[in-house]
Amino acid sequence: MPGLLGSRKIMVVDDEETIADTLALIFSSNGYDAKGAYSAEQALEMLEVWRPDLAIIDVVLPGMNGIEFAIFLKASYPDVHFLLFSGQPGSGGLLEEAKKKGYLFEILAKPLHPTFMLATVANMLSAPPMDMSHMPN
Repeated sequence: MPGLLGSRKIMVVDDEETIADTLALIFSSNGYDAKGAYSAEQALEMLEVWRPDLAIIDVVLPGMNGIEFAIFLKASYPDVHFLLFSGQPGSGGLLEEAKKKGYLFEILAKPLHPTFMLATVANMLSAPPMDMSHMPN
């Protein structure tokens, strides 16, 4: 099946360049078109010329954090799936702030095994993107 996934695009946004590059390499070697970005701002620039099917976003980023980026992504590109992950215990506060604004997110804890990431992404890409327009305030 990975050979059939070549047209599916994955963006990995993580300020730890090794993580972004390694995940992009794992997805690329499994048939995805994958690119890494090291900040939300760099990811925004990338979106101008390259539209992913799914973005894997670290929550704790310098500048715009991952939750803010996910909110922007859903508002501007509703057809793009996203997956949030974090290795920082402080990301719970960002999650609470988003919840107060009516956004509910699930955050996966780092580190994640590549097999789990590949399976999660394959499942997400087989389902329609989550419609957050009906989220309670």
